[in-house]
Amino acid sequence: MARSSAALRSPPAPLPSAPAGDFAPAATDTTGLLGTGVPRDRRRGRGTLSNASGRYEPLARIVFDDGWQSLEDLPPFKTSVQIDATRKIITRNESPDISFDRSINPYRGCEHGCVYCFARPTHAYLGLSPGLDFESRLFMKPEAPTLLEKELSAPGYTPRTIAIGTNTDPYQPIEKKYEIMRRILEVLERSGHPVGIVTKSALVTRDIDILARMAKRNLAKVAISVTTLDPMTARTMEPRAATPARRLEALRRLSEAGIPTSVMVAPVIPAINDADIERILDAAALAGVKGAGFVLLRLPLEVRDLFKEWLMANFPDRYRHVLKLVRDMRGGKDYDSTWGKRMTGTGPYAWMIGRRFEAHCEKLGLNTERTRLTVEHFQRPKKGSEQLSLF
Repeated sequence: MARSSAALRSPPAPLPSAPAGDFAPAATDTTGLLGTGVPRDRRRGRGTLSNASGRYEPLARIVFDDGWQSLEDLPPFKTSVQIDATRKIITRNESPDISFDRSINPYRGCEHGCVYCFARPTHAYLGLSPGLDFESRLFMKPEAPTLLEKELSAPGYTPRTIAIGTNTDPYQPIEKKYEIMRRILEVLERSGHPVGIVTKSALVTRDIDILARMAKRNLAKVAISVTTLDPMTARTMEPRAATPARRLEALRRLSEAGIPTSVMVAPVIPAINDADIERILDAAALAGVKGAGFVLLRLPLEVRDLFKEWLMANFPDRYRHVLKLVRDMRGGKDYDSTWGKRMTGTGPYAWMIGRRFEAHCEKLGLNTERTRLTVEHFQRPKKGSEQLSLF
């Protein structure tokens, strides 16, 4: 039976060896955070292998096999959705690494289960695990469209492109039910406000009607992340995201509808998917995209240990090689968050990836022009008590 015990953060108690095939290998790091394996039947269809407590929790709960038999098994991780009663919906940033200064996240947590997701550590702010909790305990913002209208109507608001999908995916599976993203787009269309979307879901094609109308006024563009063309590798990396073929089909449909599209090869993981760069660009160009970008693997905070667990479980023969290449691109560390370096890395291997990407984009004619959205159509939403014009 798998039992749970609470332990103080420092020092962590060592884990006993787990039977092969039943538990994921545990990983310990120098900060005292302890990754704990979860039985395969409980995490079926999920990306990560463990559910260690967040870094702000005073106690760490460690699951281990104590040798006792039990008549009851712990239930599998099922997706639950709670309401996030946020008061503001537009998030501001001042990072020089990205081209936007504001974004919207309709959801917290993401069911796609991408093991490498740099947004995982944000679940620790909620007292939850960046591991399996992040992809199974989700939060939705049903008031997002109303809040957006309120913020756009504020007297001091100055319009600039809003980015959506930069943290968690706005088109993850629960969007099909709640349609928060679609209602956000309706607000943006009425207001004539520009939007840039990043996703790895084919569900974005549901909103082609709105996006096509916005694109005619130069108000919308869409980027879809394609990490590999191998469906098995994609399922291992991103178990509940759309298959590579469906993402490419989504790019084709969006392009045919006149919506500016680009492909994101993100993240590039050395010795895992970096060999696919040229093939992804070829396939995306055939689908009609005009732009492309890439981001190197990022391993901030808890993502580091979750990725190491996943790597050992799925690519044990490449474990040391992958981590060596990662450190070669991060100044000898697992991660370097320095602005100007965190997206592209440093060193010969990172330079080679960048040159390969640029050379192939040039060969295909990608990135010859940059899509710049306009704010000339912006009209501040009318408040409920405001008298509307007759003409």
